[in-house]
Amino acid sequence: MTAPHRTLILMRHAKSDYPNGVVDHDRPLAPRGIREAGVAGDWLRANVPPIDLVLCSSATRTRQTLDRTEVTAPVTYSERLYGATAGTTIDEINQVGDDIATLLVVGHEPTMSHVALGLAEPDHSDTDAAERIAIKYPTSAIAVLRVPGGWSGLQLSSAELTAFHVPR
Repeated sequence: MTAPHRTLILMRHAKSDYPNGVVDHDRPLAPRGIREAGVAGDWLRANVPPIDLVLCSSATRTRQTLDRTEVTAPVTYSERLYGATAGTTIDEINQVGDDIATLLVVGHEPTMSHVALGLAEPDHSDTDAAERIAIKYPTSAIAVLRVPGGWSGLQLSSAELTAFHVPR
């Protein structure tokens, strides 16, 4: 596929719970997170192109978030996305095949905000969205970027931040 552009969606996991004795990787969603992940899925279906592939952190809360969105695209769960730096996340995205037009990444903070702001080309991005991301990237928040060319060429300041939404 040779698309004129691709769509990258960066979603932070929904609100998680903090049960006693449960390690961070295994924390589940809180009741509010379960509800908000469903609202996020509704927003995704209404506002972005159909998702072709999902890269999802291996953490329980990211897996549950994805499940509650009811996104039906194929999923790759990655240990590397749990606790990842922005560079590691971009490296994972760079490995995606060019047959994928719309990619959803479900991960954690502060990585999602660092990736969104790092990829956003300042002169061609929504400045209000960038400012909101810089202030806070809340649970369930979704950044949408327009990516020219293939995934392997994605690098810092090479995409257009087009939207930032916090489903509530």
